[in-house]
Amino acid sequence: MIRLHNISKKFETQQGWHTIFSDVNLTINRGEKLGILGRNGSGKSTLIRILGGITIPDEGLVEKNMSISWPLAFSGGFQGSLTGLDNVRFICRLYQANYKEVLEYVKDFSELGSYLSEPVKTYSSGMRARLAFALTLAIDFDCFLIDEVLAVGDDRFRARCHEELFVKRHDRSMILVSHHPETIRHVCNKACVLSDKQLHHFDNLDAAYSFYQGALQ
Repeated sequence: MIRLHNISKKFETQQGWHTIFSDVNLTINRGEKLGILGRNGSGKSTLIRILGGITIPDEGLVEKNMSISWPLAFSGGFQGSLTGLDNVRFICRLYQANYKEVLEYVKDFSELGSYLSEPVKTYSSGMRARLAFALTLAIDFDCFLIDEVLAVGDDRFRARCHEELFVKRHDRSMILVSHHPETIRHVCNKACVLSDKQLHHFDNLDAAYSFYQGALQ
């Protein structure tokens, strides 16, 4: 189970402090697929980064007894001066994963070939996303965080990503943030909407879509 207790986050801007959201509460059970809708700038990515431990909330508590991935295809944690192989080795140490098994999976899935021996700072954004996607799937997480990154690579690679994530790991929990309702409908069985600095909960997807459309007007 994952629980957010009264989570709040704000950032300093040139106009002063800006509150992204406040008093957010959320519970995710094992196997649940939750979608989070919201317009651009509503705080979706900030919320998922808090869930992944990348961003620290200003107030509130994150409670979890499941292993949670970093946001899928998030490459901000890579050390650019190190090679892809070295970054794989570091992640394996961090998560106590078997390096040989993870490396074999990453080589096969990322299709980066000899580029894995090159510094990550020389990678294109697509290559970094492939490495991050492959590494995320190579680790045995209980819950996957997905932040608008389902369009990585060409059609064949996207099909492989879909198969690995949504078919082979169909029993895992997933939290998907998007401003595309059709994406959430395809993956999730319940949804929330981030609007006006609050997280609104819905057990019915149609009700969430209706609220979201009203918030856009």
